[in-house]
Amino acid sequence: MHKLYYSPGSCAMASHIALEESGLPYTAERVDFKNSQQTTPEYLRINPKGRVPVLVTDRGTLTETPAVLVYIAQSAPKAKLLPDDAYAFAEAQSFNSYLCSTVHINHAHKMRGYRWAVEESSFADMKRKVPETMAASFGLIERDMIKGPWVMGEQYTICDPYLFTLGMWLEGDGVDLATLPKVMAHRKRMLERPAVQKVVADEKA
Repeated sequence: MHKLYYSPGSCAMASHIALEESGLPYTAERVDFKNSQQTTPEYLRINPKGRVPVLVTDRGTLTETPAVLVYIAQSAPKAKLLPDDAYAFAEAQSFNSYLCSTVHINHAHKMRGYRWAVEESSFADMKRKVPETMAASFGLIERDMIKGPWVMGEQYTICDPYLFTLGMWLEGDGVDLATLPKVMAHRKRMLERPAVQKVVADEKA
């Protein structure tokens, strides 16, 4: 049995959806970020980074979304959440790495400026930049990275819940959705999947 620690609205939704799609047995435990549960000694014993997602397995504890997603996909090969071809697998890793290392960081400047600066004026300046950087990142995804109908083409993969999850932040980040028809069409297709519907409902409850 796997155990996922998540916080609603966070990047952990990607792992939550992938688990639901995979058919692997799992439980999910909510971490209350509003009350700083992630900074408590009890949670820091589970993940010293104080973040989500965390996936507890029978072999140990995994963190970082790209790693968790690959573990889920490789642990449930019948779900076919990753391409078999080595080059296509690397492409999927490249896509998810971009989401992790660039897109998520762009978004984090809206709320987590204290990670990079100490002056309040710097926080405000970072926040003002978010609509521009998020629009640029998703513009690149729209133009050059979505093969369609899914990120990798005909095969639904772990790239799809990750894109869906970060794409759900666009409205709050001030990005004009009308400029992203492929991304919005992808969101619509995702919301038609039973696993996505279940996770979205569970995280809202």
